Amino acid sequence: MTHDTASTGLTGTSEPVAHPLSLLTAEEIDTARLAAESAGLTTDTTRFVYVGLEEASKPEVLSHHDGDTVRRKVNMILIDRATGLGTIAVADVASGEIVDSRTLDAVAEGQAPILDEEFDDIEAVLLSSEKWREAISNRGLDPEKVRAVPLSAGNFGLDDEKDRRVCRVLAFYQLDEADLPWAHPIDGVCAYVDLTAGEVFQVVDNADLAVPMERGEWDAEPHASPERTDLKALEITQPDGPSFTVDGNHITWADWSFRFTFDVREGLILHQIGFKDGGEVRPVVHRASIPEMIVPYGDPSPSRYWINYFDQGEYMFGRYTNSLELGCDCLGEITYFDATVSDEKGRPRVIKNAICLHEEDYGVLWKHTDMFNGMTETRRSRRLVISFFLTIGNYDYGFYWHLYLDGTIELQAKATGIVFTSAYTGPEGFSTQLAPGLGAPFHQHLFCARLDMAVDGVRQAVDEVDAVRLPVSDINPHGNGFRQARTRLTSELDARRNADNLRSRTWLVSNPDKQNRLGEDVAYALFPEGQPTLLADPSSVITKRGAFATKHLWVTQYDPAQKWPAGEVVNQSTGNDGVEAFGCDDRPLDGEDVVLWHTFGLTHFPRPEDWPVMPVDYTGFKLKPVGFFDRNPALGAPCGTTSHCHGS
Repeated sequence: MTHDTASTGLTGTSEPVAHPLSLLTAEEIDTARLAAESAGLTTDTTRFVYVGLEEASKPEVLSHHDGDTVRRKVNMILIDRATGLGTIAVADVASGEIVDSRTLDAVAEGQAPILDEEFDDIEAVLLSSEKWREAISNRGLDPEKVRAVPLSAGNFGLDDEKDRRVCRVLAFYQLDEADLPWAHPIDGVCAYVDLTAGEVFQVVDNADLAVPMERGEWDAEPHASPERTDLKALEITQPDGPSFTVDGNHITWADWSFRFTFDVREGLILHQIGFKDGGEVRPVVHRASIPEMIVPYGDPSPSRYWINYFDQGEYMFGRYTNSLELGCDCLGEITYFDATVSDEKGRPRVIKNAICLHEEDYGVLWKHTDMFNGMTETRRSRRLVISFFLTIGNYDYGFYWHLYLDGTIELQAKATGIVFTSAYTGPEGFSTQLAPGLGAPFHQHLFCARLDMAVDGVRQAVDEVDAVRLPVSDINPHGNGFRQARTRLTSELDARRNADNLRSRTWLVSNPDKQNRLGEDVAYALFPEGQPTLLADPSSVITKRGAFATKHLWVTQYDPAQKWPAGEVVNQSTGNDGVEAFGCDDRPLDGEDVVLWHTFGLTHFPRPEDWPVMPVDYTGFKLKPVGFFDRNPALGAPCGTTSHCHGS
């Protein structure tokens, strides 16, 4: 069963919003566009590459009471296609006026994010270039059958790119309309395009590599797999309906409560996550999101060395959110939410079924059969899931927030789709062979979570917790002792840390003002996966621009202006902004309002089994209570449906 919330006002309303964190409405998008037009910030060639809510600060949100007047602002990034000029502006919704604006300094800061409209023009631009057509024709290929893949250019300090709005273009061959072009990379050639001028200003043609010609559609002969018929139908039902309640964008489930919003740069955002304990909702996380990711590739060839995408800061990846379908993306008793975003003309656009909310069984929650008192108790776990899925180029990403009955919060990112391909140049190269002559370069998918913590309040302390072996001594004569070692992270420079799985390292966020019944500070711990951080050389441009990905953890004092781990402006950025710069003042952390920035992700050495469509790969992290509760908060989980699950 599916529940559609489109009629609840979530996709736009003429009524004033009731809460600072209400979803962005169609009316607010229209108001922002009209304000930009009235202020003279637009022309016929101006496009809106980003429109999003300028969120109220943490103190403003915490001081809000039902019935208070809500003042809302909308952020915009504009690009004039005729000049390449980028503008950042803020509109006040109530007055309908621009209250702040500035022009982007393309040399010092970088360029506005990339438009779909610019990418749509790329193949025509390439076909107008004699050098490009010659490079393709010399390979015995028809330029008209080339599918162009324009990609963000990065910033390598090249003189002829300083003032240019640039993308770099790789090519793939398409045999016919049904053919999958990713199976036929035209490797060794790359076009550099000036997006404002609409012209190719350089063609790098460094190697004439054979184009793989085996078809790559998932059902293409002769390798097509017949659909299985031996798996019986699997249905998930909740005959009494879901256990959660929905009030606008406020969700309550079991003991959990939170709000959610959606932004085309960050995607799904959770706010004011709290857990009801003893009749009181205790805050845990004020705001949780994944505001950036970087996908660096490890092929150093002249036509590919530059490939490193920031899918959020450069592409505003939330624009590509899928409309989810029951039975395909979600199974069970599903509630869907639409998302209202802006198109590139600054007009509202609704993404139907953008967000999925549901419960799911998650195996055994706790269990014991006791030899002494005859206890035989089993409780099943379930979790609340709120998620969205998007497709950006060849990859598809899903982001799933899970809330558990035992107080655990989990973020799970899923990667699937089609791996980015190349020619395969042999075992000494930088790719895996997927099919005859077809390679998939080694690469990483590194995400950054921004966790604005609020463990029972705003004053927090952060400790690094390691498992440590104790040497043989008077207190450990048999050498079997081991302990936890806690190291307080007292300042921002000190709080640039990496995971260590051999020490079972976690990071504990505690509240020095609140203690549990044992007299210990209440706390939540971040449990990292501890996979590799950025593998590019520390001296590389990629490392400078993606500095957030060089550490698993950064901790900074809360600052409402510090939102983006790779900086506010990312496309062709210099890398002088972002979380590394935020901590340069080395502000104190002990007993302060803190934000955790956590890098996690996948290092992908593709396998033949990842072709032609990659099975989902998973990455993420968990936040678990550590002394936040006085005892197991899941003791009240319901008994099973049969007497065998409980009794004595």
